[in-house]
Amino acid sequence: MKIAVAKGDGIGPEIMEAVLKIFSASQVPLEYEVVEMGKWVFDKGFSNGMTPEAQHSIESLGILFKGPMETPKGKGVKSVNVTARKTWNTYANNRVFQTLHGVDTVFSKAGIPIDITVVRENIEDTYGGIEHMLTHDVALSRRFITRPGSLQVIKYAFEMARKKNARRITCGHKANIMKITDGLFLECFYEVAKEYPELKSDDVIVDDLCMKLVTRPDNFDVVVLTNLQGDIVSDLCAGLVGGLGFAPSANIGDHICIFEAVHGTAPDIAGKNIANPTALLLSGISMLRHLGFMENAAIIENALLYTLESGIHTGDFGDKSKASVNTTQFAEAIIANFGKQPSMNPKPVLPNMPATPTVFKLEKNSMMVSQEMEAETIIGVDMFIESAEQPTEIARKCQRHAGVKFNLINVSNRGTQVWPTGSVFTNLVNQYNVRFESLDGTPLNQQDIIGLYVSLSGNFKICSLELLNTWGGKKAYSLAQGQ
Repeated sequence: MKIAVAKGDGIGPEIMEAVLKIFSASQVPLEYEVVEMGKWVFDKGFSNGMTPEAQHSIESLGILFKGPMETPKGKGVKSVNVTARKTWNTYANNRVFQTLHGVDTVFSKAGIPIDITVVRENIEDTYGGIEHMLTHDVALSRRFITRPGSLQVIKYAFEMARKKNARRITCGHKANIMKITDGLFLECFYEVAKEYPELKSDDVIVDDLCMKLVTRPDNFDVVVLTNLQGDIVSDLCAGLVGGLGFAPSANIGDHICIFEAVHGTAPDIAGKNIANPTALLLSGISMLRHLGFMENAAIIENALLYTLESGIHTGDFGDKSKASVNTTQFAEAIIANFGKQPSMNPKPVLPNMPATPTVFKLEKNSMMVSQEMEAETIIGVDMFIESAEQPTEIARKCQRHAGVKFNLINVSNRGTQVWPTGSVFTNLVNQYNVRFESLDGTPLNQQDIIGLYVSLSGNFKICSLELLNTWGGKKAYSLAQGQ
């Protein structure tokens, strides 16, 4: 089986060489096609951080094993790591955090075992990177949470939890504040949970989740979250087990999967052969199991665990009274320990069952649309306008444009209502949201909205607008704070 390999930037080539050396010694039946990705590819003028040949190879092979990569700063380009995950719809980021004996942490010293799998939605949320300056003082980032995207990652999380015989699966969210976006994600979680009655399913508000993770992490098993929250929580969990140097990462999609180290490129130690390859090796072990190479994966992981238990360490961790080894020596120590069993958490050695690679030749983009169960109606519009005037003056002008179809409901600033009621203690910026709804709830059409836009633009610069929709009579928009 052939896979694509991108060595990465900084310490990437060194740790990739060490991992592939371990794979070779274990006689992993893989071939490698090295592809061009990373900072040096950006520097050659490829704005997405990969050559067209690299993209073609990865899409042909379906598996990418990659080292850490740097995105050039101040050049207006997007992260190659995020671009890769989103381009190939690797919708589930799976990161396993386990106690590693030989890697001392507060919890290992206290005898509290950690085995947490964080599944992070990988495509949506603020990672769409859709941002605009609405005025010279006001920036906007659009946050997309979709039903099909949420169902994709949540179903993956439940299936994975079932396969690992998880005792609990938890949805981390902020639906108490973001009632529509996180509310949709939470709704999808419980919709899927009905199909897995044998799993204990619950939810925790994300800030409470973080507190509980750093006090009793052993209470958690599988946690699924939206993209940004999952990014933060997964790094928090890495800290519980020793840092990003011990955090593997798998990005799972229906057609293409990416296995990578998520730590930095460490340019200050690049080329010195002293980097710790553990995170990339653990990611590689996850890849081997994904591909069906169970025996190779178990032999390598048991050798790694035995090596760590033996006190062999690179300079970034371990007993400082014992001399550290370099990257090459660490890999050689793991190879020398093939066949040995760690005293804690040995992995069962199962026979290899390699999957048959499936070549996907897609003719068009997949469109994910759920069935619309109830009738949609437009009942109003939020107009986001630029102005440094006081709320009463804003309201006076807006009411002149309401005409016979609209009623001005409220005016808000940074999400807080300032008209018809409000407080002079509310600080304002030069961007308001003026909310118009139809008179008596009469359905509107887009032409009505455009007419209001044209009229209102006579007094204000309109930065953006959002339709106020209902489905089955249920409002599909949030209220202002204090409304």
